[in-house]
Amino acid sequence: MELSRITPRLHLLDFSIGQAYLWQDDEELTLIDAGWAGTADGTAAAIRSAGLDPDRLRRIVLTHCHRDHVGSAQELADRHGAEILAHRLDAPVIRGEAPVPEPDLLDWERPLFAHGLTSPEAPPTRVDREVEDGEELGFGDGAVVVHAPGHTPGSIAVHLPRHGVLFGGDTVASVPEVMFGVFHVDRALALDSMRALAKLAPSVLCCGHGAPVTTDTADRLTAAAAEARA
Repeated sequence: MELSRITPRLHLLDFSIGQAYLWQDDEELTLIDAGWAGTADGTAAAIRSAGLDPDRLRRIVLTHCHRDHVGSAQELADRHGAEILAHRLDAPVIRGEAPVPEPDLLDWERPLFAHGLTSPEAPPTRVDREVEDGEELGFGDGAVVVHAPGHTPGSIAVHLPRHGVLFGGDTVASVPEVMFGVFHVDRALALDSMRALAKLAPSVLCCGHGAPVTTDTADRLTAAAAEARA
């Protein structure tokens, strides 16, 4: 596994099913999602390969409770001293105290969903800080939580307004074009969330699935939100 550079302070970690992002501030690192269970060694090695120190990892922000996003969060946090953050509505699922909510699948989504379940199940994972909509997260010169329910009840996006960066979780995908995500628990609510994210007009969109979007991003996200149907 290698880090792919998106901007000077932003890198992508691709786990083939799902992906994570690393943000670099002057003295610390922040991971947005954590990839599969069992990938902590690869993630740390990838960080080192970019000339960065994984012991500078201060926080892991989980956009939602699915296994391909939570998997290695606690192992990485325990090794490197990071804090794990998630929305309060998904925190009980992440901790293993509540079941993963069942998605409302369309027929064409069913085989894709079954393929996604081939990634290892995430272990019960601690959540050190439960966050809410509008809360500042202490990195990225003012990163803010945007509650984006629908994919799961506690799905969040993370907006870095000073950098024009939006981490959209799985509400939005880019495979290959910007599109409404899949496997939503509440499709109508997820579509409302996508349309709210489009109003943020990001210049960089980092999705949980698909390549980061760095050109004509705001226009492409707005068009996809207008065309999407629940």
